[in-house]
Amino acid sequence: MRKSSLILPAIALLLIAILSSVFVVKETEKALVLQFGKVVKVKEDPGIGFKIPLIQEVVKYDDRIQSLDTAELEVTPLDDRRLLVDAFARWRIVDVKKFRQAVGTGGIQTAQRRIDPIIRTQTREVLGTVNSNDILSTDRAALMLRIRNGAIAQSRGLGVEVIDVRLKRTDLPRENLKATFGRMRAEREREATDERARGAEAAQRVRAQADRTVVELVSDAKRKAEITRGEADAKRSAIFAEAYGADQEFFRFYRSLSAYRQALKGENSTMVLSPDSEFFDYLKTENPDAKR
Repeated sequence: MRKSSLILPAIALLLIAILSSVFVVKETEKALVLQFGKVVKVKEDPGIGFKIPLIQEVVKYDDRIQSLDTAELEVTPLDDRRLLVDAFARWRIVDVKKFRQAVGTGGIQTAQRRIDPIIRTQTREVLGTVNSNDILSTDRAALMLRIRNGAIAQSRGLGVEVIDVRLKRTDLPRENLKATFGRMRAEREREATDERARGAEAAQRVRAQADRTVVELVSDAKRKAEITRGEADAKRSAIFAEAYGADQEFFRFYRSLSAYRQALKGENSTMVLSPDSEFFDYLKTENPDAKR
């Protein structure tokens, strides 16, 4: 009875010792075995591990990618336009032993506090080497890559790797917005004025060319009209001369009738002529030559 009463507690103690010496590492974890605060073993692969009960302890760290949102940061680009920048970073533990030595018992939270100033410093340094338009544009992947590469170099001593850095927001300070909008408005108004001036100049050239074309067309038309009129007058004179040569008396008679038609228009026409005027020769006698 005494032996059985001693065996059971011994077995219980042995089970407790065995269970306390076993630990499990998940796929999302990395583990360190510490003995009196000193790292004696590193287990990065998932599975079961062993430690000395009561003497050694196990510390586990999250092996997944961590996110870090930085506080709002004011930067001054090359063109001295102050900007407010919000960034976030993604990082993970790559050397768990070095990580433990760097952050001590603080773990992930202490690492976040150590990485934050690195991201902020790199962001300020990189964005200070370019103009604000490069920062405000959508094509700023090269800038974020430079910030990431600088952060990787500075955070290597922490046993972590900065995987990515992104700029979430890049805005102007509120006190600068009004002045900036004023400059933008003035710039757009200047561009509009230049466009209107160029348009007016082009319109003036078109009008001048049109006026010149009109003058040339009118001049050419008048020249052609004068030529046509001169040719017509010459033909008319030739016809009159030919008619006069064919029958001089008929021609004089026709000319007299035409003169009567032009002179005696209307009902109130009044003429004061001598009774023996030649104008009335064809009204006084049938044979004007007989009188002569």
